[in-house]
Amino acid sequence: MSTKLFSEFNSVSSKQWKQKIQFDLKGADYNDTLVWKTNEDISVKPFYHSDDFNELPEISNTKATQWKICQSIFVADVEKSNLKAINAIERGAESIQFIIPTEDISIENLIKNIDLDKITLHLKLQFLSENFTKKLSVISAKAGIYTHLDIIENLTKTGNWFNSLKEDFQKFENITKITNSFTIDTSIYQNAGATMVQQLAYGLAHANEYLNILDEKSSKLNAIFKVSIGTNYFFEIAKLRALRKLWDTLASEYNINKNCQIIATPTKRNKTLYDYNTNMLRTTTECMSAILGGANTICNLPYDAIYHKDNKFGERIARNQLLILKHESYFNKVDNPSDGSYYIENLTNQLAEKALDLFKNIEANGGFLNQLKEGTIQRKIKESAAKEQQQFNDGEEVLLGTNIHPNTNDKMKNELEIYPFVKTNQKKTLIEPIIEKRLAENLEQKRLKNEN
Repeated sequence: MSTKLFSEFNSVSSKQWKQKIQFDLKGADYNDTLVWKTNEDISVKPFYHSDDFNELPEISNTKATQWKICQSIFVADVEKSNLKAINAIERGAESIQFIIPTEDISIENLIKNIDLDKITLHLKLQFLSENFTKKLSVISAKAGIYTHLDIIENLTKTGNWFNSLKEDFQKFENITKITNSFTIDTSIYQNAGATMVQQLAYGLAHANEYLNILDEKSSKLNAIFKVSIGTNYFFEIAKLRALRKLWDTLASEYNINKNCQIIATPTKRNKTLYDYNTNMLRTTTECMSAILGGANTICNLPYDAIYHKDNKFGERIARNQLLILKHESYFNKVDNPSDGSYYIENLTNQLAEKALDLFKNIEANGGFLNQLKEGTIQRKIKESAAKEQQQFNDGEEVLLGTNIHPNTNDKMKNELEIYPFVKTNQKKTLIEPIIEKRLAENLEQKRLKNEN
């Protein structure tokens, strides 16, 4: 295209745009009318301009052309889980996440007939065992197998260590020397109602607790972040980009690998029991945010995951959503699709800056584990969750089919295969656990009670 065409038009500054908008508002206040504030205390403007930047943002190094479709499988039966993985691979899965509940599981039988040259495996361990990891290292050294173990995640979910703080960290350090990687699972913060700034800051502080004790501080040490993706489309894109910026900053201080892997899964917080097909729309946009934000691996959440046991139909639909995004919607054709968007770049910078300030505050007050012990982290998340819950109750936070335009003829009482609400289990814990809770739970419980 000829550049002569563009030379006929004068450039318009940000100031000129704002003046034009204020003129068109005919006396209405610009900030009150067009600027809105998020729960992250970020003011969102009606337009963004290159004038917002002292210098144009650098090109990111994300590889959105290489993201992988992942199928998550809980291993209750080795043979069945193996066959299920093979079937998922035949139907388009490029990566498998096995959730391993005990060290009695035979990894050799679990991965039988899986082509490890083509398929990446993620093994999430729900126990702490050096011996199991040593056995696994013999296999994983020859293939793309990642071991995921997060002792702090276990603490935040259960309120207890696997054994004790000292023993857990000692075993964790030894395991990390074997795997040369460590995992930071931040999903619980999002699913419990933390703001994006909190999610990022807590994830960074969570990671810093590990870096403080790891001896193996080399450029080969790999960090893997597990992240839950919410429904705020552009903000979630920016959240993942901000996570990479923050990790780059922290890793530089420790002189370790500044690149990190991100495994993304849609949140459970906004999923609903009633009008459950709407969950498919929610997970679709959440997966889109994950792709555009630069996630390496995406495990979709079946639309019926909150009330049905694992089933072929729900898992097939979840997998097909990703297949459509990848092969029919061309979400694998550009490495850095969100680069150059002044809006997303601005959000990225603001989220990163606010999260870094909160991270510094956490470190200045004793660190993440200390604030968990004192209950500060739990209190802050509950405050954010309560604010979001009130917005949902008031109809400001909309879940279509639930608090807006519900189908009163929708009946779910006989559809529940698993309990979809928070379970109370009174037991002694070292710290107060962080509790994941969906926004629609209270409303849904009332509707179930009133069903005929």
